[in-house]
Amino acid sequence: MGSQQSALEPEELAELGKISTFSTEEINRLYRRFQFLDKENMGRIALEELHAIPELAVNPLAQRIHAVFDLDNRNEINFRQFVSVLSVFAKGAKREQKLNFAFRVYDVDGDGLLDTSDLTHIVKLMVGSNFSDDEIAKMVHQTILDADTLDHDGAISFAEFKRSMFNADIEAALTIQF
Repeated sequence: MGSQQSALEPEELAELGKISTFSTEEINRLYRRFQFLDKENMGRIALEELHAIPELAVNPLAQRIHAVFDLDNRNEINFRQFVSVLSVFAKGAKREQKLNFAFRVYDVDGDGLLDTSDLTHIVKLMVGSNFSDDEIAKMVHQTILDADTLDHDGAISFAEFKRSMFNADIEAALTIQF
């Protein structure tokens, strides 16, 4: 799938349709957007170029989102990865997929648990300097108390995260019109 290619082959479209929740029309639109971002015609883009997607550029968690996108720690993605990763933001993505993505964004150290350190880092990214360290610590402590309902280990597991997000409209929060 070189960047010199002006359109995707039907086989490529079918394969990308299987690994994503996008329609053929959306995949073609994403391909044009990817080619626009791939200024050097290398068939890959730097993750920083995702800032050209307005919905991601304004997100205070953009760097954490980039870290989750960077599956192989190369700070760049090819078109297949681009489609696969952005699929979580598609209207047709399943709630479980969106919850898993959100959990991975919050799990800064990647240990499969949301602990005080992870949540403090995330809250600081979200609120900036609008709250004192004491206020942030209280928010984080209360969040863990409220969500740590299954094993009471002082951290939030994915199962606890899902339970705590039961009434949240995660679909609307993690959907981008492509």
